[in-house]
This record gives sequence, C-alpha cells and structure tokens, in this order.
Amino acid sequence: MKIYLVGGAVRDQLLGLNVKDRDWVVVGATPEQMIREGFRPVGKDFPVFLHPDTHEEYALARTERKSGKGYKGFTFHTSPDVTLEQDLIRRDLSINAMAMDSEGVIIDPYGGRHDLEQRQLRHVSQAFSEDPLRVLRVARFAARFADLKFVVARETLALMQSLCAADELNHLSAERVWQEFERALQTPNPGVFLDVLSRCNALEKLMPELTPPAASDMNLLNSKLMQSAEERFALLINRLITAQVPNNIGAVGEDCNMKCQMQSLTERLRVPNRYSEAMMDLFNWGDQISQFSRLKPTAKLQLIEGLKLSRSFARLECIRRACEVLHMKSVNINLIKSAVSALKAIEPKTLLAQGFTGPALGAELRARQIIALEHHH
Repeated sequence: MKIYLVGGAVRDQLLGLNVKDRDWVVVGATPEQMIREGFRPVGKDFPVFLHPDTHEEYALARTERKSGKGYKGFTFHTSPDVTLEQDLIRRDLSINAMAMDSEGVIIDPYGGRHDLEQRQLRHVSQAFSEDPLRVLRVARFAARFADLKFVVARETLALMQSLCAADELNHLSAERVWQEFERALQTPNPGVFLDVLSRCNALEKLMPELTPPAASDMNLLNSKLMQSAEERFALLINRLITAQVPNNIGAVGEDCNMKCQMQSLTERLRVPNRYSEAMMDLFNWGDQISQFSRLKPTAKLQLIEGLKLSRSFARLECIRRACEVLHMKSVNINLIKSAVSALKAIEPKTLLAQGFTGPALGAELRARQIIALEHHH
C-alpha cells in the first residue's frame, strides 16, 4: 500500500500558495485493508475513507469510463492493481494531475509542472470532454489564478467549445452550475469566469440573461475593491444585465425587463436569498445611495426604509463597494448613518405623550421625519 498527496494540494504547494485542503490517493489497497488500518468509509460511488486522526479524505486509486449522460454518467473501478498514473489521467487539468510521495518527490506523468511554469490550464486527456462540469471548473480555475496570469490552453478551449456544441451542458443541475459560479465569486476575478464561459459558448446556454462581458468591463467586474461573493454577484449581474437591455423601451420598460432577467437567472440557478437580496438592493437603491446628499427628504426616507437601515446597516454595507464601482462615485456612508440617527431621535413615545394617537400618530411621525431630513446635512 502506497499513499500519495494529490491534486490541488500539490499544485498550490508548487505555486507557493497556502494549502487549505489535502486529498490523498491510496494505491495497492483494498477497502478491507483500509478499515483494518482504522480508516472510516464514507464514499458511496467509490471507496473514500477518512483518516482516523486528521479526518482527511483518502480515496482508493480508481479508473472510470463514460456510461451515460452528464457529469454523473460514469462507472468507477477500484482494485489494488490500479496504478497511480491510471488514477491521475482521469483528472481534469494537468496542474491537478500531479502527486507527491512521502519523501516529497513529485510524480508528474502528464506535464503539470511544465504547465504551471507556462501558466497554462491544459486538459490531461480526451476524456476531459466526457464531463460537462469541467467546462465550469476550467472557467473557475481561470478566475482563481487570473492574477498569476494563467490562461486556458488553446486546445483545451477547443475541447470546451466542442462539449458546449453537444447537449452535455443540458445535463448539469442548477445546483452544480451555481456551486461553480459561487466558487468563482469567491475569487477577486469573477469576470474571468464569465468571460471563459462566453468564449466557449457556454454562457449563452447556462446564463442566457447575461451579455458576454466586454473587454472594457473586465477591470470593472474584477475590481479588487469587492470583498464578498455577494457584492461581486450584485455588481456582475447589475452590470451585465443592464448592458443587455435596449435603451429605447423607456425607463419603466427597462426596469421591468431587467428585473425579469434577474428573477429568471436567480430562480433557474436557485441562487441563495442573500445573493438575490444584494443584487436587487443594488438595482433598486444603488443610484440613490451614490447621490444621497442630493436626494429630496422623501427619497432619503424611502431609501432608509427600503433597506431597513433603522434596524441594521448590513444591507447597505453589503452593496456599498459595488455601488461605488458601478456608479463610479464614492458613497458618503457617514452622511447616511447620521441621517438614520436623526430619524431615530424622533421617538413615537414622545408623540404619544403629546396626544398623538392612531393615524394621526403615523402622520405626525412621518412629517417630523421629513423635517429632520430637510435640516440634515
């Protein structure tokens, strides 16, 4: 039995990056032998075991063959005679198909180290085209390593285009598409993810609501000012959907069209609520936030109530940086917070003590709020 560190941990170590997760491949062992050694089985489709102390995943070396449609259409085979090279060749990219033994020796049968040096995302074998999920994975790796100047190899992009021309992408579940999209959003360069999908003709199939990002948009979409996946999502969707809507249908028609596009995308991909909320907050309130000092008191009050700022500034903080990038103007966050403080100083119990009740109480409260915002600077 031989054990090797494989995949991303080897890649990241060679790149000088922090290694977060470590995966292991075991060659020459049986499930029974692993259990005797104290490993706990967890795999359903193929034998994967958790280390008794570290709880890291150890998978028996395996081969696979295509047996159906989509990313689930594979039959796996494990046995003690499956070699490390046979296990590695089934992986997606050469930079993910390296292993390291217990002595720190790198096993690199498919040129992963050379592709690391050349900054190439290159497929390992023609079996790449059997799994449609790999189109999204390559796009996500392109986003993750964009700052290191990695690019998709020409021949790999051609394979991705061929895969998109077939019907394989139709077999991807919404959950898996969103999972890869969300991982790309956790990088500083999510625009690269969408750009790669556009170049291999996957964007129009998976996210037809989005226009392909223009070259002039890439710096905007990959702004390093963004700190969370939610605000990156809000910025991406607002910018790309806005670019796709015609300018000749009128303001009301534009708003309805864009909202329909946003709703269609988030419902189909089953986007979590926190992402959808940030997206719609930026769409509904972004312009007002960016020019808060110039708003009329009623508009300021609508903004404060719309984002529920009297309760919390979380929703404003979530989209503030996206708002600044999208509208190319700094947000005076302190001015907005002081306006909220001015409103909180008007307490309903004071009005009750003055004899206001029922509808008159609500009307007086709102009138005084407007007056407070009129004098707020």
